[in-house]
Amino acid sequence: MKCVDDFRLRLGEHELVPIMQGGMGVDISTASLALEVARLGGIGHISDAMVPTVADRRFNTKYVKNKLKQYKFNVENTDKSVVKFDLQELADATRMHVRSAMDAKQGNGLIFINCMEKLTMNAPKETLKVRMHAALDAGIDGITLAAGLHLGSFALIEDHPRFREAKLGIIVSSLRALQLFLKKTARTKRQPDYVVIEGPLAGGHLGFGMDWDQYNLADIVVEIRDWLKAENLDIPLIAAGGIFTGSDAVRFLEMGASGVQVATRFTVTHECGLPDKIKQEYFRADEEDIEVNQLSPTGYPMRMIKQCPAIGDGIRPNCEAYGYLLDASGSCQYIEAYNREVAAHPGERRVKVMDKTCLCTHMRNFDCWTCGQYTYRLKDTTVRKADGSYQLLSAEHVFRDYQFSKDDQIALPAVEA
Repeated sequence: MKCVDDFRLRLGEHELVPIMQGGMGVDISTASLALEVARLGGIGHISDAMVPTVADRRFNTKYVKNKLKQYKFNVENTDKSVVKFDLQELADATRMHVRSAMDAKQGNGLIFINCMEKLTMNAPKETLKVRMHAALDAGIDGITLAAGLHLGSFALIEDHPRFREAKLGIIVSSLRALQLFLKKTARTKRQPDYVVIEGPLAGGHLGFGMDWDQYNLADIVVEIRDWLKAENLDIPLIAAGGIFTGSDAVRFLEMGASGVQVATRFTVTHECGLPDKIKQEYFRADEEDIEVNQLSPTGYPMRMIKQCPAIGDGIRPNCEAYGYLLDASGSCQYIEAYNREVAAHPGERRVKVMDKTCLCTHMRNFDCWTCGQYTYRLKDTTVRKADGSYQLLSAEHVFRDYQFSKDDQIALPAVEA
């Protein structure tokens, strides 16, 4: 049986180990994690989800504090249309985040940034353009367009001098989504350098409805592979979602994928940005603890651990500080749900909001435990310590296990002293 290291992912002049680490926000895919993957010859992702908040945490800036101070007068107002982001500060935060990672990069791998269309920030087109331009300015190796169809995203950066130099890719969950994207972007005469095909077992937001379990990643990969061949289009495909072992990866590589994107197993590494106590929650999760719900104000279903504090927590919308999911009119589904519950329970100090969650605040506080379907298998990838906790892994250990393992085996780490 082959192993992943028997294959190579070719992106232009780059020849890479065909392992792409998924971009998990908010600062779950840290620069440290992405740098390790790149050092080992793969593709590491950072994320631009809530990047001013990440900059405050990593670089001691005051973007969130200043935004809250500016709009504090509006905290009690249900109308959030006045709450805007300073685009110069957004650009500065993105450049800082990207440049810090790129300056530290070693090895032959690449660093990409996961760029979410659904971070609408009360000015969808303007903020998306600023984030992508700033990432290119700061020297990012590539941009993966995520969480949306991105039909206009290439047009937003076609005037950037690195538009044809940087690697650009998109995440899709269906052939139809890819066809729409290619048709819309044809005018730029620029094909994506790669396409990530994300299946129904992936973590976080899903590109499916609540009938997600009726779909299969292998079927989607084959359908897109065959369509590209019929259209004489040579675009590398990256399979993603539920690829838990190196042998899982090999099956997709033999099927015609050029690489695989993996994330779940990196959530319990030292380099991952989740607090260690929450990494233990991921280890402890059982299969029945994993659910797909519709709590996200983005409108996409989302997979998470059902014990996470974000579920049912009716905190006041914190748009004056965050507001990353405000649409072009300053609305968010959580604001609507919160105000409905407040009106239904007059006088109560804290209401429960069961149908939506304040994703910005809960993601910032690591209280929204999004995860892949196979999170419950993480406990089988490590050793349990005498105190009942699970030993954290290194990103290198996880990467090497994907790269060299065979026969569906998972290499356990050496027991720490």
